[in-house]
Amino acid sequence: MVLIEGGTFRMGSEEFYLDERPMHERTVEPFRIDRYEVTNEMFSVFVDATGYVTVAERELDAAGFPGADPADLVPGSMVFTPTAGPVDLGDWRKWWRWQPGAFWRRPFGPGSSIDDRMQHPVVHVAFEDATAYAAWAGSRLPTEAEHEFAARGGADGERFAWGADPYPGGVPQANSWLGRFPYDNQGVGGTAEVGSYPANGYGLFDMIGNVWEWTSDYYTPRHVRLSDRPVDPQKRRNLLARASADEAFPATARRVLKGGSFLCSPEYCLRFRPAARSPQSEDTGMSHIGFRCARDA
Repeated sequence: MVLIEGGTFRMGSEEFYLDERPMHERTVEPFRIDRYEVTNEMFSVFVDATGYVTVAERELDAAGFPGADPADLVPGSMVFTPTAGPVDLGDWRKWWRWQPGAFWRRPFGPGSSIDDRMQHPVVHVAFEDATAYAAWAGSRLPTEAEHEFAARGGADGERFAWGADPYPGGVPQANSWLGRFPYDNQGVGGTAEVGSYPANGYGLFDMIGNVWEWTSDYYTPRHVRLSDRPVDPQKRRNLLARASADEAFPATARRVLKGGSFLCSPEYCLRFRPAARSPQSEDTGMSHIGFRCARDA
């Protein structure tokens, strides 16, 4: 882990997506954070030691999916699949598919393997899986503010973690989508080994790009500042949990993902920036979502 001394910074952005607003001052206390994303190798050690079974491997409860075909209610996860050509970028279903049998050891479904991907970030982990690993490791997930502060690497207020240009000198600084999305990728096209791109100013790798990373914060469609309507901590958590739910799935809370992923493309998802954020249902892992751990200093 790397010790981050903490401090006050400008969190969020007024330039891009509405949920990054308002930009405001936020202070974080000193903390430690993993230098790298949790890898398949590290997660394997955890599973071998504990016998843990991830959400993607468990049987689905039909009661939670009224009207669904029972044949579809099998363990699995969401897998990115490039299209054959241009598609409507407003319909994410064009490039995502539900893959029965996909989970962290079988990232593309039955027949796939992580044998040659042990140093890649683990994927297909739901929020529960990430928090279970963190607890086993004597750690926790970072807060959204901690992740953003660490991702900036000391470059407060910059659009990207490395400056104003997404590709300084034409050189990618993170594993993101290069080319036309979602069919023409001139970059990696999937996860890369952790540490494949330059470290930021704090010596942290892949805080931007590669895979989205879970944080402990509930998602709301705007930043909730610490000064907003102070209430009892438990009551506040309950309010945020309700506010974070997707209208289509009101029983499932959403958490904030940070950092962007290998799918971030300027023409579709300009979210390989420290201020960027994305909502994700707690019970859903995908082939571009991983995590890293944090700990109080």
